Parts: sequence; C-alpha cells; structure tokens
Amino acid sequence: MNSSDPEAGPEAPAAAALSTRRKRSWRWTLLGAVLGIGAFLGIEQLVGNFHTVVPGELYRSAQVDAADIARIKQKYGIATIINLRGYSGRPWHAEEVAASAALGINHIDIPLSAGRELTDEQAQHLIAVMRDAPKPILVHCRGGSDRSGIASALYLAAVAGRGEDAAEGQLSIWYGHFSLPYFPAWAMDETFERLEPWLGFPDS
Repeated sequence: MNSSDPEAGPEAPAAAALSTRRKRSWRWTLLGAVLGIGAFLGIEQLVGNFHTVVPGELYRSAQVDAADIARIKQKYGIATIINLRGYSGRPWHAEEVAASAALGINHIDIPLSAGRELTDEQAQHLIAVMRDAPKPILVHCRGGSDRSGIASALYLAAVAGRGEDAAEGQLSIWYGHFSLPYFPAWAMDETFERLEPWLGFPDS
C-alpha cells in the first residue's frame, strides 16, 4: 500500500511528516547536548579543572605549572601537593617539584593509572597520605578527571566522613569523568565499588 492509496486516509501523510520532524528534533537535541558537554569540558580544561572538595582541606585539579602553584598557594594556602601521575623525568615534573619547594609546599608523588583499578594497598596508602599530610592538600593528575576523582572520593569517604553519594559524586561528568563501562577510566568506578564495604557502605 502506498501513500496515494485512498484507503490509507488523509492522516497517513501527516503522521509520516510528524514522525520525521520528531526524529529531526531528537537529532538536533542530541547534537546540542553533545556540543554543550564538549564545550563545558573544554572550558574546564582551559581553567585547569580546579575544584574545591572540602574547603580548607582538599582541592583537585589537572596538571599544574609553576604559575598555577603560586596562584593556588596564594589563594588557598596549599601546604601539600599530591601528584597522582607519579615521578617523571619530563620537565613538567621538575618544574612542579621546584615550584613547590620554593613556596614551602610539601610535594608527594603517588603513581596511579586511570586505566587500572587501585589495589587495596594502593588505596590504603593514598588514604593514609591524605589523612596525615599537612593541609590544605591539592591532588592532581593530568586532566583532573579520573585519578583526581578517585582520590577525592576516597578522601570524602574515609577521611572527611561524608556520605556515599558525596564521595561517588567526585567521579562524574562534572569533572570530565565518564562513568561508563568499557570507557578507559571505568577502572576508577570499579575501584570505588569494590572498596565500598570497607569504606562503610556495605549495602551499596
């Protein structure tokens, strides 16, 4: 039966046109959402993806340079920087260590990979360092999204005593982290899920 068949009735062409318009509308809506998220994440990277986790205690960011460190030290009084990228022979690491030393900031390297789950020992070590280090603390990785996210989540859960929702919220699109299975940094979400009973969230 085609659209010219009188048995189809006058409603058929109108319904087909309406369906087409709806499909186009959804496509444009989806495209707009994708572009909006992309623009937001791009701006976050331009400003260093810097965020307050607990005022006066913990802050998170992407990679910082000497100018960033001086500015953050002046504004937030940072006493410790925890570099979650670990030691590197590249210039960025030497610059970071030198800038920290010049400003009297304690600098700690803790190597983590966004693509691998933290072991129990790594998680316990990271929590202990964040608990005992002079505060305020800045934790950073390369993009400030994934490794900084799991560190912030563990701090809220194990050190600051915040709830599960607050902790898990540190691993979200707001910081550029995609909590989706098979995405490169899904290991960070898997780490937190595995540690939840130990962190005091047995019913998750």
